[in-house]
Amino acid sequence: MTPRCSWMWRHARCMLLGRRCSVTTGRCLARTLSSTSHPPKICIVGSGPAGFYTAQHLLKHHTNAVVDIYEKLPVPFGLVRFGVAPDHPEVKNVINTFTQTALSERCSFIGNVTVGRDVTVEELEKAYNAIVLSYGAEDKRELGIPGEELPGVYSARDFVGWYNGLPDNRHLSPDLGSETAVILGQGNVALDIARILLSPLDLLKKTDITQSALEALSKSRVKRVWLVGRRGPLQVAFTIKELREMIHLPGTRPLYCSSDFNGLGDVVKDLPRPRKRLTELLLKSAMEKPEKKDAAHLIQRNREWGLLFFRNPIAVLPSEDGKRASGVRLSVTRLEGTGDSAVAVPTGQEEDLSCGLILSSIGYKSVPISPVVPFLPNKGIIPNSMGRVQGTPGLYCSGWVKRGPTGVITTTMTDSFDTAQSLLEDIKSGALNISEPRPGASAIKELLLLRGIQTVSFSDWEKIDEVEIARGVEVGKPREKILDSEEMLQLICR
Repeated sequence: MTPRCSWMWRHARCMLLGRRCSVTTGRCLARTLSSTSHPPKICIVGSGPAGFYTAQHLLKHHTNAVVDIYEKLPVPFGLVRFGVAPDHPEVKNVINTFTQTALSERCSFIGNVTVGRDVTVEELEKAYNAIVLSYGAEDKRELGIPGEELPGVYSARDFVGWYNGLPDNRHLSPDLGSETAVILGQGNVALDIARILLSPLDLLKKTDITQSALEALSKSRVKRVWLVGRRGPLQVAFTIKELREMIHLPGTRPLYCSSDFNGLGDVVKDLPRPRKRLTELLLKSAMEKPEKKDAAHLIQRNREWGLLFFRNPIAVLPSEDGKRASGVRLSVTRLEGTGDSAVAVPTGQEEDLSCGLILSSIGYKSVPISPVVPFLPNKGIIPNSMGRVQGTPGLYCSGWVKRGPTGVITTTMTDSFDTAQSLLEDIKSGALNISEPRPGASAIKELLLLRGIQTVSFSDWEKIDEVEIARGVEVGKPREKILDSEEMLQLICR
């Protein structure tokens, strides 16, 4: 049962007084409204980068707008907290910017609320002038091949969630008892996973990786990681930063098939600059022969990682007793076409690759949030034009649910600013009617109160944050994440 505490009484009292309330602290904040018009009440669903960047742009460019950010978890920041690799703390610094947005007098964080279950989109539409759906891509793409349901096969999404402390994945307990792991995919997430599997423990101990993951990795037998891609070196999806980190990862050495790079030297000069730099680094790493002193040093590296190109998984192979995965069958491919548009087609040749751990890193996908919101299941996005949901005035979308799960955080920033700008233009043109006052969060919180849903404010999150940091200090880490949502809710009720 959802924990309850005196926040219910305080929230009810504040509503009777006609003031906004931080439901767990009882602190009521009066909104200073414009004397000439009603402030637009805007609801954002999702508190990851897309949600916060959308809120940031709206608050900056509309001096009266009131923005409420709803989040299904008790904690904010989405993929910045649960997707960014623990050894990339510099990427997580964007949380400082998001915190400043959340602390604005015109912005509220309302956590532990699942839109579509605890409150409907239709109810949000009655309470707000506009809704921006920024809930990301919370599901995984299936391989669609025989054997993928076998123990020993995991999605990259679940594995990343496990070592990053996502509550849904805290019980994953992946089997790391095999010397060889295969990652199906060659994007940044695939390289992140390979790096975590092969990193020296002393490096990981200084990060915010969960203690349970750290303990499992300390017992890991994984010494070799293959990253499998159906196309070639010119089509890899990872970026140069991630490749450089892998090349220089202490205690490891890269493995390549030199024939995969035949002829690349002739075309690299004509590639766009980002792809050119990436390909040059690949070529240098793959083709350069080490000097004797370097060769001796390489022998001392007891862990390996390699890129397997022109291979497409067609089946997960079971062990002799059929109880778990023991390998993957690959179809050898060739390319038709050139560049990013090249298509991998089977040659008819097949290979078996033995391994005990298989991680599918072929992408995330969004899911529909409500029957009243248009959704394209094949593309995994909400149909939209510059963030305006097709055929639904007052409804907008940003981030991965708008364009698909591609790009980095800066891509999402630009995308979210575009959606926010579309909304602001609609206010200015009158396409979005803000003449009628809307109750906003007060009405929704009243509904949630009646339904027994404990909401979490940003000040509540700060309590959780404080405890996590204190626990981290005890073990020499920046933080030790709380893995159980129920524990979070009980903590803020104290």
